[in-house]
This record gives sequence, structure tokens and C-alpha cells, in this order.
Amino acid sequence: MHDLAYFRSHFDLLSQRLATRGNLPSLDQFRELDQKRRAAISQAEQLKARANAESVNIGKLKREGAATAELQEQVRALKSAIAALDEQVKALDGEFQELLAGIPNIPHDSVPAGKSAADNVEVRRWGQPRQFDFQPKPHWDLGPELGILDLERAAKITGARFALYWNLGARLERALTNFMLDVHTREHGYTEVLPPFLVNSQSLYGTGQLPKFKEDLFKCEGHDFWLIPTAEVPVTNIYRDETLDAAALPIQLCAYTPCFRSEAGSYGRDVRGIIRQHQFQKVELVKFTRPEQSYEELEKLTADAEDILRRLGLPFRTVVLSTGDMGFSSAKTYDIEVWLPGQNDYKEISSCSNFEAFQARRAAIRCRDGKKSEYVHTLNGSGLAIGRTWVAVVENYQQQDGSVVVPEPLRPYLQTEVIRSEPRP
Repeated sequence: MHDLAYFRSHFDLLSQRLATRGNLPSLDQFRELDQKRRAAISQAEQLKARANAESVNIGKLKREGAATAELQEQVRALKSAIAALDEQVKALDGEFQELLAGIPNIPHDSVPAGKSAADNVEVRRWGQPRQFDFQPKPHWDLGPELGILDLERAAKITGARFALYWNLGARLERALTNFMLDVHTREHGYTEVLPPFLVNSQSLYGTGQLPKFKEDLFKCEGHDFWLIPTAEVPVTNIYRDETLDAAALPIQLCAYTPCFRSEAGSYGRDVRGIIRQHQFQKVELVKFTRPEQSYEELEKLTADAEDILRRLGLPFRTVVLSTGDMGFSSAKTYDIEVWLPGQNDYKEISSCSNFEAFQARRAAIRCRDGKKSEYVHTLNGSGLAIGRTWVAVVENYQQQDGSVVVPEPLRPYLQTEVIRSEPRP
């Protein structure tokens, strides 16, 4: 959320920058509300000045022994009108806050202006896509043929966009999870946490999912519990309504969780395989920083996510999202896209974002350095999406005989070098 006073006093400048974002709601209502608010404040101030002057006059008349009943009744009427105007201003401020809750973050000056993903800018690329001497298969063919992925039974159990992993398929997910957590905690300096997988509405409001993106979430009927769309929500809210010691920042946390999304706006996209699921697993990286260090920490967080792909030998590219493709709460986002030979395309595997004070203001997360208190900056990114990393490993390391070579860093976790077709129960 934006600071109300700052937004009001810099409205024209901020509206110009916000205009570069896609699907922005009209800001005309802000102008109308602001005009009403300013008019009410001006009228209240005039009435207060008049009431004060009349009160002084009443005191003078009383000392002179003159009648003051009529004037006193006028002052009471003025005070009643002032109270009504003060309530009107308070109500208008409430409307401002409600409108602000639906306005996205201001893009950082370094973010390229654009209308869609077509305007994203590639900033670096690592690794060369493998040249196969056979036609590489997509994971939705490889997985079932190896007996490690079963989408039909998953659909029977639950419905479309769910996955069932068998044997080495399930173990590969677990190996990737442990590998990512080990690297991030032992080498990148993150502290592991295991948060609840259900959160309340206030937590989702704090990170910006509510109220705007309610349709993307799954809610437990009869309870104020929601299935988390990402570990960003519970991990960021660990410090909701708290003031942190500025000297202890940055705080770096990582968490493994399942994630649940309705994918309400993704009809027809990535319908095959496990690229876009209602349930998937992810290792999330979250940082709490001082405002002046957040962009340096964004670069570090993005590098930490990229490091996982480098260690696994998976080619990728990193792009900075344009203003037209950014998430609601983000001030700047890097997408890391991994190469998938079975689909002959790069696919997003991590989004690394700096939200500046946008989430911290909604969640009331501050830091204090001596007497100075200010909102922290929050950052997060996938480190990585496990299902999509599973896909990348299977597709990039497939062999002509249908087997999959296990990347060397995962072999101690899987206790095997090759995934071959095996009978299953």
C-alpha cells in the first residue's frame, strides 16, 4: 500500500508512473475524493476560526453583563457542523485507504516501460541449450513412459492440473527440495523456517493478495483460513505488526511449502504437463532489509536463485519485467527462465522481486535505528519452483533410450545416477 499523505501530495507524478502499468484502475476517483476532502477541511477550518472568534466575543460580552444565549446557541451549531465535517473527512480518508489498497506499487525508475511481456528486457543468459541427436520429448511423455509421473490418476483423485509422482519421480522432487534448502542455508546464508500452510485474511492483505486477487485463492469454507499461494505470504507475515532492530537487517529466510493457486486468469495456458498446476511445491527466499540496501539485496537474491540452476547445469536467461508485466505489489522484478528442450522454449522458474515498503506498510513491519523508525523493504523470490525444476532436469538430461541422467549434485540425495523405466505397483 502507498503512504496516503505522500500519494496525495505527489499525485500527478505518481499517476504518470502508474500509467505505464497494465490494467490500472482509473485514478479519477482519487481526484474527486481529494477535492471533497480539501473542501471539507477548508470549510471546517473556517467554521473553527468563526467559533473561536465567537467564543472570545461571548466571554467579552459576559464580562460586560450582556445577553449571550443566542450567540452561545450559534457556537453550539458551529461546533456541531465542525464535528460533522470532521467525520466527513475521516470517512473520505477511509475511502482513500480502500482505493489505495487496490492500486499497484510504483515501478522503480530502472524498470523498462512496456505494455506486456513482449517488452521485458533480457539482462543475462547462462549455458547453451543442449544439441540433441534425437528428437527430445516433453516431460508429459517422458514422465509416464518412465513410470514416474501419473497425470491420469491425479485427475481421478482430484481433477485437472494436479500431479501424482511415483518412485524416483517422487524422490526427485524430494531431492530437489533438500538440495535447494541445503545450498541456501549452508552457503547463501538463509535461515530455514517451516511456516503454516494456511493463513488468515490479514496475512494475505499484508502481502497484497487480498482484496484484489481473491479469485486466485482457495478458501476453507466456514473459516478465515486460506491455502497459501506461495510461502511469501506466511514468511513475510512472521514479522507483521513488529518493529525490527535495523542493525540486524537484512534478515534472510527460506522455506519449503506446497502452494495452491486457482490459476483463474490462465485458461488455455500451459494446459499439458505440470508447468501450471493448482498445487505445486516451492522453495521460497524472503528478505527484510533497510530501504537503502534493498536493491543491492535484490541482485543477491536473484543470484542465489540462479546459482541453483548453474549447479544443476540447466541453461537459463534472466529478464527484467516491464511495467506492463509486473506483479501488483512489486517495484521491480527479475524473472529467471529455464530452457526446456521438450518444449523448445524458456519457461519462468523464479520471480525475484523488491516490493520496497509496499508490503511492509500493509503489514506494519518497521525497523528502528535509535530513535528513527521506518518501514522495512521486503523482497522475495523462488529458489526455485520445484516442479518446474523437475521438468527441466527430466527434459534436459533425457537420453535416446528414454532414461534420464541424474545431475551430479542430486546423486547423493537420490543414490542413483540414472532414472530408468521401472514397473510400479
